[in-house]
Amino acid sequence: MIQIDFQDETNSVDEAYVDLIQRIIRFAGDKEGVQPDAEVSISFVDNNEIQEINRNYRQKDQPTDVISFAMQEEGEGETKILSEDLPLMLGDIVISLDKAKEQAEDYGHSLDRELGFLALHGFLHLLGYDHENEEEEKAMFNRQEEILHEFGLERA
Repeated sequence: MIQIDFQDETNSVDEAYVDLIQRIIRFAGDKEGVQPDAEVSISFVDNNEIQEINRNYRQKDQPTDVISFAMQEEGEGETKILSEDLPLMLGDIVISLDKAKEQAEDYGHSLDRELGFLALHGFLHLLGYDHENEEEEKAMFNRQEEILHEFGLERA
């Protein structure tokens, strides 16, 4: 079962949301064939914190909803390091709780749905999905909706 390490920098995330996200990530991991000893870190932050991360890592000086840092991606000239003895560290997902609340209200659905969507979106990025072009975006968003639908977390 995928191990998930939660960090709540906002000290305000209800345990029910943590449970929901844990269940959807594990569900998606099963659907995507992720090895059971894989690990993911999920941090909840506010808009100020995610804006700083977005500025430092993506050169975009504005808050965003979710950012992922995949550990399994190799940069140019990097060597892939995998060991039988170590669990597979997929990476980190950072979610802005402020943005999630804003977007849930804007889209007229529950915070459950928005947090589940953002966590799944970040998780799929860790697995190599992307949306740099129209074709990739269509594949990623279709997969996202399939998983959310099967999990039972649909749009309101």
